Amino acid sequence: MAIERYVLLKLHPEHATPEGREAVVAESRRALAQVTGVRAVWAGVPADEASAKSWDVALRVTLDDVAAISAYLDDPVHQAYVDGFLAPRVSFKKVWNFAPA
Repeated sequence: MAIERYVLLKLHPEHATPEGREAVVAESRRALAQVTGVRAVWAGVPADEASAKSWDVALRVTLDDVAAISAYLDDPVHQAYVDGFLAPRVSFKKVWNFAPA
């Protein structure tokens, strides 16, 4: 059963620009697609003003199953992406995992 992992990112002000958001979207798609157990990656920016007040980038990562979450978090590609790319850009994030009902 596939798992959907939702991640909402609030960027530091210097990265919360159209170019900064697009850089996070592009790198998220590129890096996360390489992580073992990832079936699909979707990344986007707020579509309306209300959303843009709270978040800069949204991610949805489809994983094989619940067991894949741990492997995903421990994967060296994921760790390099989070520690090396996201950490300097992100001021706050929220993460949730959902399974189909």
